Amino acid sequence: MKKLTLILSCILLCAGIAQAAEKPVIRIGARVFTEQTLLAEITSQYLRTKGYDARVTGGLGSNLARSAQESGQLDLLWEYTGVSLVAYNHIDEKLDSAQSYARVKELDAKKGLTWLSPSRFSNTYALALPDKVAREHPEINNISDLTKAMAADTREHRLVALDTEFANRSDGLAGMVKLYDMNLTRENTRQMDAGLVYTALRNGQVFAGLVYTTDGRLNAFKLKLLEDDLHYFPDYTAAPVIRQEYLDQHPQLAAELKPLADLFDDATMRQLNARVDVDHESPSAVAADFLRQHPIN
Repeated sequence: MKKLTLILSCILLCAGIAQAAEKPVIRIGARVFTEQTLLAEITSQYLRTKGYDARVTGGLGSNLARSAQESGQLDLLWEYTGVSLVAYNHIDEKLDSAQSYARVKELDAKKGLTWLSPSRFSNTYALALPDKVAREHPEINNISDLTKAMAADTREHRLVALDTEFANRSDGLAGMVKLYDMNLTRENTRQMDAGLVYTALRNGQVFAGLVYTTDGRLNAFKLKLLEDDLHYFPDYTAAPVIRQEYLDQHPQLAAELKPLADLFDDATMRQLNARVDVDHESPSAVAADFLRQHPIN
């Protein structure tokens, strides 16, 4: 009897190992900010229910993540149209959302990368005012209004906080200043980590600051987004991007990811990001709860 039990145990163990080995491995990358961590975590948990062995590599810089995918070290990334358009393909033409998606889909296909069905959110840049400043200056509703306010009063306390990357990119601060004819100099700008910009806004240490339109801290800190009335900032619609070689091997993946992408809009991403950045929940717990609330057949 003991021998029979041992044989059965070995058979079950081997069957389990064989079943696990049959699961296709998919390597998912995530850049080093909350939204990317959440998207990768939600996607990995979802794909595991579809029979994939999903593995996440997080904390990646933009260029490193892109290089890893192009070289075949990563299979899937959630990418933003504006990042691919400007940073990877060096296109400075002003395009709307649909045009941006079509262009990056065409350009990245030549590099062996396929853009799948996009989400319904765009995490683009914006300038925002702290609640107190917004209440004191109801006339400031767009960036042109801010430009006028900065020109009318150049006192030192009218500071603008910018994250360091944006401040030093040619398609960042320099282009915005030129288009809007803004009086932004070293004297009235402060460069800092992106997260510290929100802290400075919440604490009333600056007059305005550069933010991201799906950040959860916008609502939590009562920040007022200013309209980009001259349309400087590119569209940053997010979509899963897969290596074509991997998609050829697993063509069903495109259909499997479409209903997931459809779940994400601006409001949803702000809520998810806030649960991590404001409420300090773990990304894995937020992802699991989100998928429980939004079951996909």
